[in-house]
Amino acid sequence: MPSARASQASPIAAARTPWLRHYPPGVDWHQSFEARPLWDLIDEAASRYGDRPCANFLGRTHSFAEIARLVDRAAAGLQRLGITKGSRVGLLLPNSPTYIIYYFGILKAGGTVVNFNPLYTVEELSQQIADSGAELIVTLDLKLIFDKVEALLASGALPRAVVASFPALLPAAKSVLFRLIKGRDLARVTSSPVKDRIIADATVLDNDGTFTPTAINPLEDVAVLQYTGGTTGTPKGAMLTHANVYINVQQSRAWLHGVEPGRERILGALPFFHVFAMQAVMNFAIATASEIIIMPRFVLNDAMAIITRTKPTMMPGVPTMFIAMLNHPKLASYDLSSLKFCLSGGAPLLLETRRKFAALGGCKLIEAYGLSETSPAVTINPLDGPVKEMSIGQPIPATIVSLRDPSNPATEVPLGEKGEICIMGPQVMKGYWQRPAETAAQMTPDGYLRTGDIATMDEEGFIFIVDRIKDLIICSGYNVYPRNIEEAISSHPAVDEVIVIGITDSYRGEAPKAFIKLRQGTAASEDDIRAHLEPKLSRIEMPSEIEFRDQLPKTLIGKLSKKELKEEEAQRTRAK
Repeated sequence: MPSARASQASPIAAARTPWLRHYPPGVDWHQSFEARPLWDLIDEAASRYGDRPCANFLGRTHSFAEIARLVDRAAAGLQRLGITKGSRVGLLLPNSPTYIIYYFGILKAGGTVVNFNPLYTVEELSQQIADSGAELIVTLDLKLIFDKVEALLASGALPRAVVASFPALLPAAKSVLFRLIKGRDLARVTSSPVKDRIIADATVLDNDGTFTPTAINPLEDVAVLQYTGGTTGTPKGAMLTHANVYINVQQSRAWLHGVEPGRERILGALPFFHVFAMQAVMNFAIATASEIIIMPRFVLNDAMAIITRTKPTMMPGVPTMFIAMLNHPKLASYDLSSLKFCLSGGAPLLLETRRKFAALGGCKLIEAYGLSETSPAVTINPLDGPVKEMSIGQPIPATIVSLRDPSNPATEVPLGEKGEICIMGPQVMKGYWQRPAETAAQMTPDGYLRTGDIATMDEEGFIFIVDRIKDLIICSGYNVYPRNIEEAISSHPAVDEVIVIGITDSYRGEAPKAFIKLRQGTAASEDDIRAHLEPKLSRIEMPSEIEFRDQLPKTLIGKLSKKELKEEEAQRTRAK
């Protein structure tokens, strides 16, 4: 197999690498990584740890060998449906074994996985299906999700769908109870008006697992299209190659060298469709033959009970999850002692949260930093040794972080000064799907990825984020784009002007707030605006506050200005 990004050898050799003066013992930043097809993760785990549990879903466990066999059957079934090299296939799924099976099945069939957020509206999904060219979506028969797929099929936005049974994923007794007690939560798929465009998961998997192997160039062929707003708020598909994703898992393994293959359990409460969970939970667990204790979604009481009962040793999460756990009124009644370390990402981690979590029983809560465009891991705090307060850590092996002058990204700023985080490494995306101009704009002249995040770096290579160039709001670890919210609000007939900014939220980190100027002679209440937004925005995008104003601030040339509103909100926060 080819080595990863050999073309980057010269810039890496010439880079400034202050982190090497204080790199974690046992971690080699200079190590090289082999570029391999991403499905090698599941094949290797099954060959070495076939009898070990892979997926534990609400009490039903599948071994690595069982999951690998289902992956092969999914690949064969998808190929019979016409999926070939380069086909884009969407996953619109909550966390479940179905996600794992079809994720790797799509890859083995030669296709590209397109991660879709089940919380998105039909309109948002339609736009991403059209952009990606997804010809098939895999989903479950849960009514909340299937109704969206049915609408997409009916409108012609989506050609076909594979639908799996949710009750079939459960242990026998739970399956019967679910149908009896929560039957109303299931869609009537066989009586759907678009049933002619629906293929049952059982039909796809009804084969002996013999598929036609696909020749893959790991460095060039795209494994995952991961949609992100980047710095503009316009959703774009980050093209993550097999090498990008596979190597980023190996980089994380090299950093977290204390993990024991075949002996760990990872709590999978983060959504797999998010790049953080896709890598830090699912792919990392499979690469280390760890059991994934799968939660369809994070529910605090359920999570605490599951940790107490199943004894996971690792838990990736976002800060809001750890805050909720710390604030649980019956925290002392749960046993969290099995957790050796927790990885926090997706949003800034408060120092107080890290300290309190460590005091629970010695579990280390370490912060990491990454982006969809970097598959995603870039920096992680050391697992062993001191962690510097408010730092996102040091670059992981084979990764360069260079702080550049935002107005002249070809120029690196001196240590200790503020600069834009720019990244080079084997995990950096191939580019944005069908957007060469935007890809070029995201890169520095010498080939580093620009992030829009402003940081400082100390003499030991620890990085501290101090500001953002972009208007992106990170709410509970999810990217929320003000432009999307502004457009939805602007479509209300009474709205004249609107500005959306991120405000500090003690639980979610940040939350969107809308400032609205109404058209003269019209009226609208906060309830009217929220009712208008209900079908247009997901819950995470819904403004936490709406404020009506007679005028909104503008620049000298008449452009709506967010600067003044951000300063006002910052003053309010400081005054509290």
